[in-house]
Amino acid sequence: MPSRTIGRNRGAIISQYYNRTMQLRRHKQSRPSIRDFSRSARPSIRGYGMETDSPDAEDTKRERLVNNLQNLSVSDRIRMLQAMPLSVAEKSELRRLTLQKERRTRSGSQIPCCSRLKYYIIIAVKQSWFSCLSFLHSLQLWQVALKTVSGRFGTGVLSYFLFLKTLLFFNLFLFLVVGAFLVLPQAVLPPVLLSANHSFSGLELLTGAGYFSDTVMYYGYYCNYTLRRHCSDEGGGQNISVSNGTMLACVSKRLSYNMPLAYFFTIVSAFFITCIILVYSMSKSFGQSFRIDKSHSILAMKVFCSWDFKVIKKTSVKLMSENICIQLKELLAEVNHKRVRNSCLQNLGRLMIHCLAWTICVAGTIACVLSIYFFSQYMRQDLKKRSNGPLSTQNPLLNEASLLALPVVVSLINVLLPCLFNLAAWMEDYESPTVRTYVAIGRNLMLKVSVLGVLCYHWLGRMAVDFENDNFMCWESFVGQELYRFLLMDFIFTLLDTLLGEFLWGMFSKRVLKRRRKPVFDIARNVLELIYGQTLAWLGVLFTPLLPAVQLLKLLLLFYIKKSSVMMNCQAPRKPYRVSQMTTIFITLLCFPSFLGASVCVTYTMWSINPSSSCGPFRGLKTMFQAGKRWVEDLEKDNPNLSVLARAHSYLVENPLFLFVGAGIFLIVIYFHSQVVDGQRKIIGLLQEQIENEGEDKKFLITRLQSIHELKRTTVRRLKSQDSSC
Repeated sequence: MPSRTIGRNRGAIISQYYNRTMQLRRHKQSRPSIRDFSRSARPSIRGYGMETDSPDAEDTKRERLVNNLQNLSVSDRIRMLQAMPLSVAEKSELRRLTLQKERRTRSGSQIPCCSRLKYYIIIAVKQSWFSCLSFLHSLQLWQVALKTVSGRFGTGVLSYFLFLKTLLFFNLFLFLVVGAFLVLPQAVLPPVLLSANHSFSGLELLTGAGYFSDTVMYYGYYCNYTLRRHCSDEGGGQNISVSNGTMLACVSKRLSYNMPLAYFFTIVSAFFITCIILVYSMSKSFGQSFRIDKSHSILAMKVFCSWDFKVIKKTSVKLMSENICIQLKELLAEVNHKRVRNSCLQNLGRLMIHCLAWTICVAGTIACVLSIYFFSQYMRQDLKKRSNGPLSTQNPLLNEASLLALPVVVSLINVLLPCLFNLAAWMEDYESPTVRTYVAIGRNLMLKVSVLGVLCYHWLGRMAVDFENDNFMCWESFVGQELYRFLLMDFIFTLLDTLLGEFLWGMFSKRVLKRRRKPVFDIARNVLELIYGQTLAWLGVLFTPLLPAVQLLKLLLLFYIKKSSVMMNCQAPRKPYRVSQMTTIFITLLCFPSFLGASVCVTYTMWSINPSSSCGPFRGLKTMFQAGKRWVEDLEKDNPNLSVLARAHSYLVENPLFLFVGAGIFLIVIYFHSQVVDGQRKIIGLLQEQIENEGEDKKFLITRLQSIHELKRTTVRRLKSQDSSC
């Protein structure tokens, strides 16, 4: 502006701003911003002579100003140049000189080699650490798919896929443990089979028998001796086992591996570690879900604090917006939910409908369980006739195919009976979708537990006790084949139900019935199918060590199939609802009915049932449990100093009191954890009530102060009006 340069030359201006840059350098921490300078701080004519400075003095001041500008930060330098009352060309010249001198200073100051190497190493380590973190974050399984499902269908459907992911990791752990300590050693040093090998026909993929019978897949293949590195007898002879034709020759006392002991302790350790993980997961889930989450407070948090501003990709932004939208719908539905008060007659009518629905469900379950019981008995008798009669030699493929009858019937019941449960739920017409889901879970759980109870009695109460009368050489391998068939048939019928029940029904309702609405994903039935399959996998680890691998492959395929079916053939529920405790209920059902029942059956088999005398690692023993006892006795004979280990084994393992004490400790831990969580909930509730009361008190005080202030203002106005009138 011309008014800022009247009566001043360029040297005076440079001199003044040199002084200002010096003050900025001295008071850099406590200086005000350039924008805060008032108009009174503008350059004044006072104190400056009207005479013209010499060129040398002006160059000296310019150089000093450039030095000071160089030592300022970039923002302060720009603001100072903008505030100078100079032309644009002169400002550009000052900026050019500053940058040029700064480059010279940087090029002149050489960093030592060691310091430069240290800086490079630090930068490389930090970059590699951040790269590893981003890589580990990208390795999370099904992250984008889970976000997509959550954004379109809400937390209810998401809980099913999260539960499937949890089961996948359980089976992966079980497969790694069993594969490392059982399957791999026996595969490296296989026994010599005297019986003829079966030819592969393709039907074995469904039945699990035939070609797979003489492989590491089943219990009967594993040897009952200590594996050695070399297999040549010092005396030149061969030692023949009493197995189903297995031959052993093991004399080298290097690198030995006791297969019966490894089989026993591997199964026991795998179940024990799984129990610890399940108890920890359940207690952690209890602590996360059973909290006081008032919908109003969560709604405010979702509205104001849920968006992640680090997300920049369009797909990620879309997924996050859909996810937040669904969560807001669920919270709003919970906030706006009002319980309808019915009359006594209406309540009585609803009670009668509920009783009728439960009677239908219980009667259907009992009928199906009885049919499975009698059909399994019939199939056992038919199998005995086939094994004794001439048909066993005429058509072996038909004999193997007949083994699929019982798994097909059970899987068909597991698919069709939940449709009856859905019909009963339609009769009841629950107002809350959450209550409808929990009731469906209870009914499906009743069916699965009853079916598994009958099957366990069929395998452990019939086959294991009367295996000699049934002409079974190895009843453990037969039970393992049965479990494999049940697991495979369950997967096949799940695929058929997904195809027929979701895809074809959706096409039929859209094309024929002219309905735009698609079916809703049945969370209860699908979750109980997962628990049913996982129970079969846990039951079969003892008889089929590779069954966790089959379950692992099944879960992988099931995730992608179910995810594609949900995205194409299903829609979100009409009434959005928030299922904050659904995952906790799933983990609880997996722990107590599923894992506890499988553990009881496996423990009963190892402690009470006589193993087969012609196959498996426990042949020749009264119980599987004696393998550990015999090993401890051998250790005590070889080294008497290890008698303490024998006593510890007798007190801790042989005594069943230890098992009851361990189970009691786990239950006590769960109980105390739930009590702690319940106490925290009560404290949180009291604190929230106290906050609400304090808010009401503040409102009361504010209104009271406003009324007092208004009263004082009115009195002052009256006094002023009286004085003016006087």
